[in-house]
Amino acid sequence: MKTIRVGGVPEHFNLPWHLCIEDGDFEYENIRVEWHDYYGGTGEMTTALRNGDLDVAIILTEGIIKDIIDGNPSKIVQTYVDSPLIWGIHVAQNSKFNTLVELEHTKAAISRMGSGSHLMAYVNAKNHGWDLSKLQFEIVANLDGAVKALTADKAQYFMWEHFTTKPWVDSGVFRSVGTCPTPWPCFVIAIRDEFLENNVHDIKKMLDVINVKTVSFREIPKIEETLALRYDQKLEDIREWMDVTSWSQFQLPEEDLEEVQDYLQDLKLISKKMPGSKIISNLEEEII
Repeated sequence: MKTIRVGGVPEHFNLPWHLCIEDGDFEYENIRVEWHDYYGGTGEMTTALRNGDLDVAIILTEGIIKDIIDGNPSKIVQTYVDSPLIWGIHVAQNSKFNTLVELEHTKAAISRMGSGSHLMAYVNAKNHGWDLSKLQFEIVANLDGAVKALTADKAQYFMWEHFTTKPWVDSGVFRSVGTCPTPWPCFVIAIRDEFLENNVHDIKKMLDVINVKTVSFREIPKIEETLALRYDQKLEDIREWMDVTSWSQFQLPEEDLEEVQDYLQDLKLISKKMPGSKIISNLEEEII
């Protein structure tokens, strides 16, 4: 049985993977998926791919594209969630800041350089016409680190997925001052080149299994209640999230790849663009 090490954030988007593991769907195809939670998000996963500690990452589109351009030996094999990610913009409950515009000259808490929270701080700043050269960052590793940094005023705002951070808003740890959706599909599936080259058939079988699950995910009995319980969410928040979330079973379109690269280059986060063949891999062609 082939073992494949798969990683992602411990968020509701990835429940289909856990259900496939628990239901034995991968093992039926003679595959053992070994799941790893990455609380540090995209930056932590790109490092794990580079180091060979992870075979497959369910990862933010803009983050992995940037890191592949920066030398990460990996390829995108499929879009996973093709709806935008809704980033919440948060301040501490006792913060003196009450509106997004007031945050222009303050410091953003980010999980690490190159992470989604780092890149989206630039996207948010661009949206509001801020001077990108003056953005300031405090590296906090994860959500718990952000709580500590904002509470101690070491950083003044933090961007993380809206629904994941909603319980911290509801409990009075954070206040929400706005949202910032990604301009492109939010999650893709990326695989280390070495693992991809040697395991194409097993990877194809793994993707077939997860794609069957995401196609039928909304029809699973009491799935909203399951999501709310597992991820400590209010049922009404889960229903709102389900309304704005759609999964994909197809490769990232070239036009989306171009849009992400254009955006990253405009923000001066990459120095060059790369052809699609260097960033994405068509598994059907690999098998042939």
